[in-house]
Amino acid sequence: MSARLHHVQVSCPPGGEDDARRLWVGALGLVEVEKPPALRARGGAWFRSYDEQGRVVAEVHVGAEADMVPARRAHPALLLDDEAALEGAADRVAALGLEVDRSERGTFPGYLRLHVRDAAGNRVELLAPGPD
Repeated sequence: MSARLHHVQVSCPPGGEDDARRLWVGALGLVEVEKPPALRARGGAWFRSYDEQGRVVAEVHVGAEADMVPARRAHPALLLDDEAALEGAADRVAALGLEVDRSERGTFPGYLRLHVRDAAGNRVELLAPGPD
């Protein structure tokens, strides 16, 4: 048996979908995809990233949740192409007025990384290949 990650889910408060769109689409370049009809009434939004062949390589579901409380440490991590893409994403996130934390930049061998927080407080790790 083999398993592959299909998606990760983070939460937002009800009505937080536009804030989610600003991060996931505007700053990080994912594409919003339509939720299945049976799930639309729950609120939230789904986002995907595709490779050059059109295959889905990342999927994030943002679910609307009453009394939402973000996890302190749990987070999805997205692998970006290179350091320039990492810095560009960080700049776009910061331009939204959202937190960008570079304090762990060189702590993961083989990668450069940083963490951002979305408007709901969810932590997201961004990585790029770096020195070993």
